[in-house]
Amino acid sequence: MHNCSRYLIFFQYIGTKYSGAVKVPPHQLVKLGVQNHLEDAIRCLRPLNPVSLSISSRTDSGVHALSNSAHFDLQHRNDKLPFTEDILVQALNFHLKTEQIRITRAYRVPGDFHARFRAQSRTYVYRIALGVSHHHLLPLTDCGLCWSLRNTELDVGAMRQAAGLLVGTHDFSSFRAFSSDMPFKNPVKTLDVACIEPGSAFAHTHFHREIQLWELTFKSRSFLYKQVRRMTGALVAVGKGQLSVPQLKELVEARDSLAYPQGLVAPAHGLFLTRVDYRDTDLQPSQQTSEGQLPSSGNPED
Repeated sequence: MHNCSRYLIFFQYIGTKYSGAVKVPPHQLVKLGVQNHLEDAIRCLRPLNPVSLSISSRTDSGVHALSNSAHFDLQHRNDKLPFTEDILVQALNFHLKTEQIRITRAYRVPGDFHARFRAQSRTYVYRIALGVSHHHLLPLTDCGLCWSLRNTELDVGAMRQAAGLLVGTHDFSSFRAFSSDMPFKNPVKTLDVACIEPGSAFAHTHFHREIQLWELTFKSRSFLYKQVRRMTGALVAVGKGQLSVPQLKELVEARDSLAYPQGLVAPAHGLFLTRVDYRDTDLQPSQQTSEGQLPSSGNPED
């Protein structure tokens, strides 16, 4: 007889070396996805069932995450107690070794929980550094983790006015990129937050020059393919004077991905998924026994 437990994990990663959040087929000998490495780590726990991870947010190649989430099932023998949440975090991080992926939290959830469909909102932050003509002008901790612009300033007032036009329920067809599942995705989304606030370099107190950095925050239940990067690029174009606020309004109203101006899409490396939120009731511990155990060797091998 076997028992099965479903777990929700939250994890973070630097997306530079990965093809994106979801796994890459074995025959595609390029960058692997974050999911490939997570599933390999789960297999090291020696579950009796095939490992299959369901990720809540499919970030693109090069995009980073401070908090993505996923669920999976672990089937174990009846003489084995389920992993506790803390031990599961420890064990998975042990098997991830030097990958730039870290598990931050775990929850044992009911068997009908789904990480993607139960998510109430997702929050993305896009980081922009100004006055950077060469990468050596950035702290090492920010290289590849923000969009560096030569511009020394942006019209943030105009950007905020334009961002206000994006908030609410709209057909965001003008801000989605082509993808294989495009015909099946409803382009109508509700954007709860689109704000622009000052940010700071990760090592700003230990660098020899002040870095002017802005953070664009977007929050919605879900987003279209490359929607955040396209909204960011359009808002930056407004800040540069390349687009006016009325022109951005016209772009929203066009509801046509072909209406989006070429060359405006913000690069992937400045984007971070920062939150995936669930109802508290969905994260309540399962009523099943939730005690765990380490292998007899004292390290998380089983």
